[in-house]
Parts: sequence; C-alpha cells; structure tokens
Amino acid sequence: MFHRGFRGRVRVVVACGGSPDSGEPSGETTEVPGVAEAYTIPGEEVFPEGVAYDEETGDFFVGSTTDGTIFRGNVDGGPAEMEVFLEPGGDDRETAVGLEVEGGRLYVAGGDTGRAWVYDAESGELVNSYETPEAEMTFINDVAVAPNGDAYFTDSMRPTLFRISEGSAEMEPWLDLDGTPVEYTEGFNLNGIAATEDGRYLITVQSETGQLFRVDTESGEVAEVDLGGDTLANGDGILLEGQTLYVVRNAQGVIVPVELDEEFASGEVGGGFTDPSFSYPTTIASYEGRLLVVNAQFDERGGNPELHFTVSDIQIPQ
Repeated sequence: MFHRGFRGRVRVVVACGGSPDSGEPSGETTEVPGVAEAYTIPGEEVFPEGVAYDEETGDFFVGSTTDGTIFRGNVDGGPAEMEVFLEPGGDDRETAVGLEVEGGRLYVAGGDTGRAWVYDAESGELVNSYETPEAEMTFINDVAVAPNGDAYFTDSMRPTLFRISEGSAEMEPWLDLDGTPVEYTEGFNLNGIAATEDGRYLITVQSETGQLFRVDTESGEVAEVDLGGDTLANGDGILLEGQTLYVVRNAQGVIVPVELDEEFASGEVGGGFTDPSFSYPTTIASYEGRLLVVNAQFDERGGNPELHFTVSDIQIPQ
C-alpha cells in the first residue's frame, strides 16, 4: 500500500533497451533524484485508467474501468485518499476510461459502451450524455478538448475520430480514418490524444504499432509523425506541453518524452523515466512541474492487485 509521502527516486531509463533496428527508443540510463508521493483510491477492484487535472481548483479526477466510479482528489494539501465524486453506474456510466477537464467541465470516455459524458467539474451535475452509432466493436478510449471547446475522442476498435462540437447535443463521427496513414490492426489502435495549444492539430498514439500521428483539425489531413525510426509500442495516455510530448508506455512502465518540431511533423524520442511506485501506468496529467500518474495494474486483472490502487505524484525530470 502506497500513501502520500512515499519517497523514491525517479529513474531515467532506456525504454526496453531498444536499438535502431528494432524501432525501440534507445538512450543512456541515468538517475534523477526526486520525491514520489501517492494518492490512494478506495475500493478493491477499481483498475483506474484516466486522469484529468483542473488548474482552477487543484482538483484531479480518476475513473474506474470496472464500474464507472469517478474519484476526486486535490493537490493543494488535500487528503491522501481520494473521494467518490460520481457514484458507480450513474447516468448509465458502467465504465470510465479517458478523462479531460476544460472550462469547468469534466469529459468522460466510455470505453466499450461507445458512450461519453460531460459533467460540471465542481457540482458533478450531468451536462449531457452522448452515444455513438452502433458497431460490432468499439472502445471510446481518450478525449482531448481544443481551445474552441470542441472535444475529440479516439476509438481504439473502429477507425473513426468522434467529435462533440461546442454547444452540440450530438457526438458526430468527425473523421473516417480509412485510407489515411492510420491502419487499424488487431488489438488496441488509436489511444491517447492531445490538442496543440492553438487547436490546429491533434496528436495521437497508436498503441499496437507505437506510431504517432498528427491530425489537422481544419482539413482533416492525417500524417505520421516522423520519429526517425523509433516507435512507442504500448503507448497509452499522452500529455502535450508546448513542443514536448510525454507518452506513457503502459506495459514497459515508463514515460517517454518526445521533442516535436514547430509543425508537430517530426520528433526526437528521448530516454524514458520511471519510478518505483509505478504499477502498469496508463495516463498522466501535469501541474506545477509535476505529473500525476495513474497506476492501473491492468496486468493483475483476474489476479491479485496490490491494494490500494494509487496515483503517483512525481516531479518531471529536467
């Protein structure tokens, strides 16, 4: 069991010790001193996934993939244990995957339900719920909100990007990915997604292949981000801060920085970093030079997860 105040060392490591031939990132291994803290999540079968931070209040939110509970914590001296913000099953919310907070609203991706929800991030009042067209397979995985209020969702099972336009009551299939550089395969495809500061581009990672893609929100053009032969397999949640993209590689238990060019068309993959408190990390959010890292323990589904589930709070290595 972890708790706030857990002390460790942030380690910068080679992501899987890759080589140029394998496409895996490579780099020197170094250690960066740091203090890791952790928030605990109540419940024995939470298996959390998404995290979203509200810079206006210091609140952050984490969702349960097993029953849709939304938990809330606070980085400004809040309790070590997160509290239940939205009860499980409310508004037919059977699961909660990717999360985002923007403009006082909490956006929730609904995984294999094919749904999404938007709540008031302070009161928890439902703003609206959305459904996507029926499909043989669907997994609404992650969400990014652009500065104009449009929210974009990835579907890891069907090649479509969905959008909720600001003020719209519908969740539209905004972009058909068939015929683009994004080729869907077996397993999880597009996963984490982020919007650039000006909203011109979306950046998204394909978990199965480890590729990054740039999507033009004006033209709908999709291009692969040139990583010089590197790949980021098992890429899950991503975080874009300026030109630096942080990619969580869940199975490897590392977070990998990618320095992108001005047009977000190419990038240089750096050495990954990890922490002893990580346990199959999935998604991240940032505040004041630190990262909130969700420890999903998905590798222990059906097994014996270490209780309690946690959110690590670490300093971003410089």
